[in-house]
Amino acid sequence: MNAPRAGAFAPDPVRAGPSDRAESDTGAGSDFGSATDLGSSPHFGSDTGRWSGRSAGPFVTELRLSAFAAHRGTVVPLGPLTLLAGPSGSGGSSVLRAYEALSRLAAGASLSEVFPDPAGCVPERAAADRQGRRGFRIGCTADGPGGPVRLELAIQAEPALRIVGERLTLAGETLLSTALRDPGRPMLQAAWHTGGELPVTREQLPDDRLGTALLPLRVAGRTPGQLQVLAAAEQVVVALRPAFVCEPRPHRMRAPVPAGEGRLRRDCGNLAAVLHFAHNRYGRRHARLVALANAGCARPVTGIGVERLADGLVHAVVDRCDGGTTPLARLGDGELRYLALAVALLMGPGVGPADTESEVPSALQTLTVLADGFDRDLDGRQSRELLTAAASVAAGGRVRLLGTVTESGAAQARRTAGAAVVDLGP
Repeated sequence: MNAPRAGAFAPDPVRAGPSDRAESDTGAGSDFGSATDLGSSPHFGSDTGRWSGRSAGPFVTELRLSAFAAHRGTVVPLGPLTLLAGPSGSGGSSVLRAYEALSRLAAGASLSEVFPDPAGCVPERAAADRQGRRGFRIGCTADGPGGPVRLELAIQAEPALRIVGERLTLAGETLLSTALRDPGRPMLQAAWHTGGELPVTREQLPDDRLGTALLPLRVAGRTPGQLQVLAAAEQVVVALRPAFVCEPRPHRMRAPVPAGEGRLRRDCGNLAAVLHFAHNRYGRRHARLVALANAGCARPVTGIGVERLADGLVHAVVDRCDGGTTPLARLGDGELRYLALAVALLMGPGVGPADTESEVPSALQTLTVLADGFDRDLDGRQSRELLTAAASVAAGGRVRLLGTVTESGAAQARRTAGAAVVDLGP
């Protein structure tokens, strides 16, 4: 991780990997490339990427923090099971925060919703430019049937939060480019590949939304070029959007909760309600959850159930081999975190209104679980069992995991088949 330079808003070039080209600096008022960059694009769907078809849907293979929080020029390769390691302050939490931000933007959230404290995302000691502007820059690569598609995003944090440039590329060719032309208006000048008699379409897009996510509403899809743009944008959005931040808070998991809520919250405080909702819907996965609980809890577990209390609330219990039960409220913090992460990995966040209304079937999506402090409060056995389960689930192609781990957790992950450890040390 490179130290930020005390210069203008324009970030350092992205550190290129084996298949990437270096990016040029982009200032707060500059775009990522003019319309002249929008040449003839390669056929979307050609054998240009690493897509193997083993995953349920497109997935993110690389995260780039060109200028974000403590990061400058940081490139994080992402596999099915990726654990981030490094000393305190090395920026693991910021990597997860950047992924979550891109996911929420892909789902249609506004900048102000995603970045309530944008100044905290600006690299430390980054100086403002002559117009008093400072900002940050993040990006990713989404792999799928059409090959790896790159998304780059430059965001101004000060004096006003806004997108100042966005670029979507495939095989080195620009499919979408946006730029801030008039600082007095909340709009960006966008240009996307069209092909045919009119090679480029120019239109204005709002400066508080991800342009890639808006393209299906703006591109007609009549020409081969337009279809390429739509396919690339869809691949990025479908890869980014299915993400679940899992931050179990044991003290919030001990209280009884109302029944009926089917989607796990990020703090897992409604774990009992989700178990109640899912018990009859995920029979096989519920059996795997019981086996995993038995392997990681201090005393043997033969089942996991939910009891309805006199006031109508529900609480979860674990069955014991002697026929008795133990309320989840009596389990230790490590056991509760272990069970919550196991539920997220085996069942996903559950089912809510947003899932039933999605235009992309769940069978065509790959969920990414984001777990900061994945092994926090876990003992060695729990860490080993949970990593083994995560590797098994990730190998199935429906769920991926990106998390941060301690030094001991990283050592265990290196011994786990299918897990990759990324060191974020200086």
